[in-house]
Amino acid sequence: MEENKKLATVEDSVEYCLFLIPDEPRDPEKHKEILQKYIERIMTQFAPMLVPYIWQNQPFNLKYKPEKGGVPAHMFGMTKFGDNIEDEWFIVYIVKQVTKEFPELVARIEDNDGEFLLIEAADFLPKWLDPDNSANRVFFHHGELCIIPAPRKPRAASWLPTTPPTIPQALNIISTHPEKIVASESIRAAVNRRIKGYPEKIQASLHRAHCFLPASIAAVLKQRPRLVAAGVQAFYLRDPIDLRACRIFKTFLPETRIMTSVSFTKCLYAQLVQQRFVPDRRSGYKLPPPSHPQYRAHELGMKLAHGFEILCSKCSPHFSDSKKALITTSPLWAGFLESLKKNDYFKELIEGSAQYQERLEMAKNYFQLSVNRPESSLAMSPGEEILTLLQTIPFDLEELKKEEANLPPEDDDQWLDLSPDQLDQVLQEAAGKKEPEPISKGEKENYDLTQVSESMKAFISKVSTHKGAELPREPSEAPITFDADSFLNYFDKILGPRPHESDSDDLDEDDFECLDSDDDLDLETQEPGKEASVKGTLDDLKSYMAQMDQELACTSIGKSFTTQKQMEPLSQTTNNNSDEEDSGAGGSIMTPVDVDLNLVSNILESYSSQAGLAGPASNLLQSMGVQLPDNTDHRSTGKPTKD
Repeated sequence: MEENKKLATVEDSVEYCLFLIPDEPRDPEKHKEILQKYIERIMTQFAPMLVPYIWQNQPFNLKYKPEKGGVPAHMFGMTKFGDNIEDEWFIVYIVKQVTKEFPELVARIEDNDGEFLLIEAADFLPKWLDPDNSANRVFFHHGELCIIPAPRKPRAASWLPTTPPTIPQALNIISTHPEKIVASESIRAAVNRRIKGYPEKIQASLHRAHCFLPASIAAVLKQRPRLVAAGVQAFYLRDPIDLRACRIFKTFLPETRIMTSVSFTKCLYAQLVQQRFVPDRRSGYKLPPPSHPQYRAHELGMKLAHGFEILCSKCSPHFSDSKKALITTSPLWAGFLESLKKNDYFKELIEGSAQYQERLEMAKNYFQLSVNRPESSLAMSPGEEILTLLQTIPFDLEELKKEEANLPPEDDDQWLDLSPDQLDQVLQEAAGKKEPEPISKGEKENYDLTQVSESMKAFISKVSTHKGAELPREPSEAPITFDADSFLNYFDKILGPRPHESDSDDLDEDDFECLDSDDDLDLETQEPGKEASVKGTLDDLKSYMAQMDQELACTSIGKSFTTQKQMEPLSQTTNNNSDEEDSGAGGSIMTPVDVDLNLVSNILESYSSQAGLAGPASNLLQSMGVQLPDNTDHRSTGKPTKD
């Protein structure tokens, strides 16, 4: 049953700005002319990548933006990428390459989350950098990610502002100190990892599938492949009002359906496939049984036809002719076409050939959307563009049917159904983590469990705040250790010394030098009554703790811990039996708990109970870089033995 409300979506978008440096005073009109020429050069130079790209919602675009509010005039673009995050990272790649090809340009880029490049590299950011002070600090220059630092000490660097810089200040710093603001290698690597593989990655993000759809849609998509995104989105975000137009089709009749090949992005294909939908009986779109070999092609074609019908139903077939004229008439078109030819956009295609005309139409469409972008009131909607194409492009139904026999093969869509292991691998690759090498048989037999306890100790000793706990990352960092004896001795010095023992030698002289002198002076001048009172308090506290230990030792909780005496050799244990019996009358002797052994034992039990799946033990160990071998002994309880 169709839901009675439209699917709610967040309009995720990315904004990008390109500034010209040095930011010198210029005549506004002259500056505008310079920036517009840069826009034309950029859009022309990157046209071979941008023209065939299928965008989820909006394409990459640039326009002139005049000076306002202290921000100098610049080139500005905004793209709504919706559910396809790859569009955003492709734009990051384009912006990065622009600053590499044009060294006099500086770029910054943000999305709904703000400085998303810093979010991507969050694990490697310096301590001082946070959302409160990151404004106007992150830029691309010379194809490299740059972060304007903050002064660590007052007057440390006169060229660094103590507060987040303004755009003019940032441009001046980049112009005068370009070598001092390049981000660290780890930060740049984290960002570069996300854009690695472009432009070849564009083809890898596509999915080619067979669709049984009306011939008119096949003809439209042949001219404008990018319109598949609008069709999928119209179907994906449909509501009951939209579906009224699909009760009886007026534009895309089911009787004209043919088998054709359609190129989707993987995101669009997944959106189309994953939604279940039963067409209205009156529509004429009937599906074969699911067991039919071409059921998927019929289903995809039916859904796509509904999307295109919804788009066309939202506009009048007699819309303004001025919108139609915008597609082919512009004073910039001749220069743009000449630049495309110089950049070998048409390859070696013969002018006037079918393939040449196809690329020419794509270039016109790209020019209209990205270079000569009209105001929103004059821009054509996807439905208007489809209706215009249906009126202008001729197509032969019989000729299209003949092409069914020579369709290219479909792409495998098994990537939609990833196994848990494959999903883990994809997530690890996305996070930039290498898949750990499998542990060899010899390593399994000689696996050192002390690695588990040492890693856990390092984790526990790290700083923990309300923001979370720090994971031990750098092996070179000495772990923070906790010396219980020194802590108790320091505690004693504050409350008062014990009469028969002095542990002052155990204190770190560097850490407690001032405390020694001051506290000793205070203790010497303490009254005897107060000293006795403090001593009595400590004795009472120790007595209470000893009683608690004795009571807990007899409970199931106390017996669940492995003590050091339990792990001693049998002969030594036998010799000590008589001593324990002799002391039984006076109270049982407490044996210390083996902390390391209990820690490893409990972690191994938790790891074993996960049965190879994700869980708290494996997640914690992996975050600390510890990889345990698989449990090949299914009879094991997970209890280790101490060597």
